[in-house]
Amino acid sequence: MNKLLPVFALLALCFSVRAQKPAVAPSMVQAFGKIDNADLELKACDFEKDANAEVLFEKGDVYFGADLLSITEEIHKRVKIFNVNGKGEADVHIKYVSGNHLEYVGSIQAETINLVDGKQEITKLDKKLIYTKSIDKYRSEITFTLPNIKPGCIIEYKYNLNANSFADFPDWDFQEKIPVRYSELKTSIPDIFYFRANANISLPFAKRTTTSDSRTLMDAGQAFSYNLENEERGIANIHSLPDEPYMSSYRDNVQAIRFQLVSIKPMGGFAKSYSDTWAKVGGRLIDDEDFGGQLRRKINGEEAIIAKAKAIKSTDERISYLFAEVKNAMKWNGSDDWYTNDGTYRAWENKTGNSTEINLILYHLLKKSDIEAYPMVVSTREHGRVQPFYTSLVQFNRGVVYVPVDTSKSYVLDASGKYNMYNETPAELLNSSGLYIDKSKNIYDIVLLKKSIPVRESVFVTADIKADGKLEGNAQISSSSYNKINAVERYKKDGEKKYIDFLRNDDNNLKVASLKLENMEVDSLPLMQRVDFKMDLAGSDETYIYLNPNIFTQLKLNPFLSENRLTDVDFGYARNYSVNGIYKMPAGYKADALPKSVTMTMPDKSFGFKRIVAEQDGSIIVRYSVSYNVAEYVKENYAEFFAFFKKMHELLNEQIVLKKG
Repeated sequence: MNKLLPVFALLALCFSVRAQKPAVAPSMVQAFGKIDNADLELKACDFEKDANAEVLFEKGDVYFGADLLSITEEIHKRVKIFNVNGKGEADVHIKYVSGNHLEYVGSIQAETINLVDGKQEITKLDKKLIYTKSIDKYRSEITFTLPNIKPGCIIEYKYNLNANSFADFPDWDFQEKIPVRYSELKTSIPDIFYFRANANISLPFAKRTTTSDSRTLMDAGQAFSYNLENEERGIANIHSLPDEPYMSSYRDNVQAIRFQLVSIKPMGGFAKSYSDTWAKVGGRLIDDEDFGGQLRRKINGEEAIIAKAKAIKSTDERISYLFAEVKNAMKWNGSDDWYTNDGTYRAWENKTGNSTEINLILYHLLKKSDIEAYPMVVSTREHGRVQPFYTSLVQFNRGVVYVPVDTSKSYVLDASGKYNMYNETPAELLNSSGLYIDKSKNIYDIVLLKKSIPVRESVFVTADIKADGKLEGNAQISSSSYNKINAVERYKKDGEKKYIDFLRNDDNNLKVASLKLENMEVDSLPLMQRVDFKMDLAGSDETYIYLNPNIFTQLKLNPFLSENRLTDVDFGYARNYSVNGIYKMPAGYKADALPKSVTMTMPDKSFGFKRIVAEQDGSIIVRYSVSYNVAEYVKENYAEFFAFFKKMHELLNEQIVLKKG
């Protein structure tokens, strides 16, 4: 560690020199073990009645050590469990960076409080039931389960998270997946450090105070003065962050504050920038043995693979070959990190590794096969979106390969996914950014990862409507890009029987007689599915036949049923669906009620729907077109979005009525 501060001891000469005190809510934090019976008798969360549990309070207190080279975060959390579905809150997981002894956890206390015959019964956690496990060579996790958990109980625990670095300032989430009655963070930061507070907070503060204390640091008999800047932030009555359809990651949406060290002003010296640039981050990656040190590392048997690749004249086919070789040879162990754990050589020998190990093997083979390729670090959808202004390696959790094919096209290759295609950026990386590294030219650049062309799926149905209220025919489904990837993955993982149930939308009236899939293994062609089917047309009788032509599509059900939305809608990519059908009417029947042809478009042109239904030469002709012209939609305009999708799905499922005449 580069110790920028000439400090050895700290003499506290504390007196308040400045204070700013807006109105503060009464304290909602209590001492450990001091429990109100009213909380034990509480039956439901006041502002979220259906919650299974509620955080009564969580408090964090972050301060620097005596030498100003370490940081301690004291955490105290108290949770009310309302019913058996909330018992999972008693399972506590504390992750920390154990590599190089950067962080360690201490001073754990935990207990469960039940109300028995009007008296508090306290059951303390046995320290022997606190377990530490290694996640990888850099990270560890402490786990424990609170004892004597019953509906109505309260659990509380506290611990210290200690960091042996003045730059390792912890983040704070005010919001959780259960409601939070009160969350408070207190920070005490010497003014020689400037931390930028990157806040994602839309809720009002119930408490916000700042004070400044004068301090003196003695070093070799010389006194250095600085101020300790104290700030308290508290938010009350925070609704849980729900899992909403098509939302981005928890980290992207949670009410939180994240700190980044920007500069340091040593006492008696001039301010020195500590802010990273992407060039600095890229340079550290190249210098890191667990990333840059793996790029040129040979693997056994590479000569034969490289020789075969070089014999392929087409660049695209060469990339496809190498991608398939690595993807098929390696098994992803489920771990995502920007660094390698066992290294590329050992991963190749064992034929298993984390995502970065697999993809750095691919990078090495591509470079040796004369393909222009660069290592890149990215963030998966679950990990959270990369913010280009927040120049920090912690934003990334996977290594991939960036291949600029020409000025208009590039590939992002991830061979850790068994169903990924070489010519499609994995969907879980879209709408975020990747940092690619060109050491030879000293270029370290951020690239926005987006799908520019809408992903298409088309369904064409040809069928005969029978007089006995049955439908018999065939369907052709053409799926490109991510629709193909998703279909192939589902088919291979679930098997044909379950996949057919998925195609049928679990409609028991629809029977698939045969299914044939083509181009499953050809990345450059769409997946073709050919289906022979029979269907009982529900509700039909001797006079009327009812037909809903919305079959074999992904448009049967509306995922947006809630009138309210707390997060932005993130589809990942734009989409186009087309449904075409020719339904031959039985002899003696005519169209009694046909859905009207209609065109519907959002005011901002973000979504569109078109329907044409007509009778022609004894058949019913159906054409549906659905366009998602944007990949994302902001929650502020959700009301019109909700109304559009509700109306569109009503129109999609409107029936055709035939009458015997």
